[in-house]
Amino acid sequence: MSPVPPEPSSEDASPAEPPPTRPAPSPPAGPPAPAEPDAGERGAGTLPAVAPRLRDLRRHASLTLEAAARSAGLSPAHLSRLETGQRQPSLPMLLTLARVYGTTVSDLLGETAAERDAVVRAAGMEPTRAGGWTYWQAGSPGRGMQALRVHVPYGAQGDIVRVHPGEEWLHVLRGRLRLRLGDTAHLLAPGDSAHFDSLTPHRIAAADQDGADLLFVHTLLQSPTAALCLGPAAGHHTHGETS
Repeated sequence: MSPVPPEPSSEDASPAEPPPTRPAPSPPAGPPAPAEPDAGERGAGTLPAVAPRLRDLRRHASLTLEAAARSAGLSPAHLSRLETGQRQPSLPMLLTLARVYGTTVSDLLGETAAERDAVVRAAGMEPTRAGGWTYWQAGSPGRGMQALRVHVPYGAQGDIVRVHPGEEWLHVLRGRLRLRLGDTAHLLAPGDSAHFDSLTPHRIAAADQDGADLLFVHTLLQSPTAALCLGPAAGHHTHGETS
């Protein structure tokens, strides 16, 4: 009979190893922080009606994306992003696009103006005096252009040089008018007209003692500095210089 092996003593028994410690589970990750928008795309969507309106006006004008972008001084990719709402146009860009599409900024933004009378009767033209000039509204207010009939007295505002956005057209009805555009002086007689960019420094004065009467049209372009050729007394900003 085989001998029974002796039982190990408590001293010989190896202590049991403790179970390995598991790291505490990490909390579930939240959604990633939104990426900072590109500087040119900040605020995109704040004017939701602009993007489709830009596209509709371009198509109505029968302009390709490339042709419209070239006229506005933009790249086709930039104009495409404006039309899809990926970029928000600045105010100067809106003014440029409005001119390219032959409309106003209000129309471009989709704003509907109240119905206006197309005809202005002579009896309804009230004279207004500003800076020595007298003028009569010859068109409806709130349009993209302002039409006026103006009387320019001799010696009134002849030393004021004006520079502002837009275009101007004038036609001499009576008397003679001195018109200075930049460094060039012109003497206009009855029946003569002038059409020029209003950013060209210009000066208007009557050449005769009896003054001059003229028809005057200029674009407003939704600018707060519109109607500048009516004189400083009406609260308009001018760059006054004397020569």
